[in-house]
Amino acid sequence: MSKGKIVVALGGNALGNNPEEQLRLVKNTAGALVDLALDGYEVVVGHGNGPQVGMINNAMGFSSNNGGNTPEMPFAECGAMSQGYIGYHLQQAIQNELAKRGSDKKCATVVTQVVVDKDDPGFKNPTKPVGVFYTEKEAKERMEKTGDTYVEDAGRGWRKVVASPIPVRIQELDLIKTLSDTGAIVIAIGGGGIPVIEEDNMLKGVSAVIDKDNASARLAIDLKAQRLVILTAIEKVCINFKQPNETKLDSMTTAEAKQYIDEKQFAPGSMLPKVQACIKYVEETGHPALITSLEKAKDGLAGLTGTSITK
Repeated sequence: MSKGKIVVALGGNALGNNPEEQLRLVKNTAGALVDLALDGYEVVVGHGNGPQVGMINNAMGFSSNNGGNTPEMPFAECGAMSQGYIGYHLQQAIQNELAKRGSDKKCATVVTQVVVDKDDPGFKNPTKPVGVFYTEKEAKERMEKTGDTYVEDAGRGWRKVVASPIPVRIQELDLIKTLSDTGAIVIAIGGGGIPVIEEDNMLKGVSAVIDKDNASARLAIDLKAQRLVILTAIEKVCINFKQPNETKLDSMTTAEAKQYIDEKQFAPGSMLPKVQACIKYVEETGHPALITSLEKAKDGLAGLTGTSITK
């Protein structure tokens, strides 16, 4: 018997920073996702692509700018490439895990386009970190050379930032729902989806990265999922993070979450978009959202751990 449809957003810690590390890590990720599917949940998976799309974009740019035969690759196409190879790794690992457990459940990846507003203010104020981390000196040298924008990212180093428009509509929503309704584990909106705009009723890719938590919330809302689950590196959301008075939260209402945001408790580019996505989902559906670690996902859905966000 189905326990309902859930959208699970995977953080970067579930994927790694290069293909070799990713292949190793997705085995553990697949185990946690299959646990949920075999426990009765209809699982739809979203994931980030910050390191991966940055790696692809950097490699294409380096080859193009250093005498190689590789053409300059638009950012939307880099996002599509990252969806394909991350989806392949996840899909294969999940299929292997299902086979190991003797399950005939299916898994499929949907290369997903997400429509954004061409006038979204995000295009004038790039904020989404992508690619590798640099020292402040390296970042400033790259800014002078390329004209790109780099910012300090949550104490971890400096990263390139691109536009991060708000997702308006998921183009392949009906297909994702159809696959999920069959009982398949569906991997979709990779990296937040390939950002596209509508011009004369036609779709066109744009240079941006949609935040995967925002996209996952949009998908969960539109699928009428019973739960949005955002998996990250920590078991519970904290306030006063890494301070002597750090407090782990078992739960918070949307009103409390907004108060914590006003107090700047959550780092931009890190926990902030996760909490904001949960607020949006909870307010639009009335269903609770969950933030926890990959390893604790099953326990979190059972109410044993994690941070629950409710109305």
